[in-house]
Amino acid sequence: MSDLNLHSNPFKSNDTDSFNPKTKSPFSMKEVSQPKTNFVLTEMDRALVIATQEGLPVSERPYHIIGEEIGISEDEVISRLEKMLEHGVIRRIAVIPNHYRIGFKANGMTVWNVKDKDIKRLGRQIGELPYVSHCYQRPRHEPYWSYNLFAMVHGTERAQVEERAKKLKAILGDACLGHEILYSSKILKKTGMRLSKKESVKS
Repeated sequence: MSDLNLHSNPFKSNDTDSFNPKTKSPFSMKEVSQPKTNFVLTEMDRALVIATQEGLPVSERPYHIIGEEIGISEDEVISRLEKMLEHGVIRRIAVIPNHYRIGFKANGMTVWNVKDKDIKRLGRQIGELPYVSHCYQRPRHEPYWSYNLFAMVHGTERAQVEERAKKLKAILGDACLGHEILYSSKILKKTGMRLSKKESVKS
């Protein structure tokens, strides 16, 4: 999966749940925390963020490589990242694949009008599917937008996406009141906030 959100984010309202399953990562069991004002970002924390913000090394021991780069041990890298996660300084550590580069060039956001009483149960089933990378509940905006369940489906071609959308519809059954597939037209560079290497923070 390309997202490490919990099934339900405790800081979101009931109509904006995420149904993405946790993935196996040293940090996947860490609950998302609200930022705490008593956390002080040290020079070493900043160096660690800068060393990892563009991505981790492709290695069996990426934290060891990062540690050697900034002059601390692998265990300290993991400990510092855990602390920043716990304080909400880092929101999550996740794998974000470039689907186009690995052959999945047909990417369709399937949107569904699902009965409210069934959406949490069915949303979790949809989120577990191997070809669904993101699955969320979102509010309807009647009369312009009737869809409340979003599931990103990936395939090598549109016919494959459409076939997989049929499987989603079968899972939803009578709870599905309508759906559409919205295909990606271009890839936008998705990046979060970045720390400048020129800035410094006192320990």
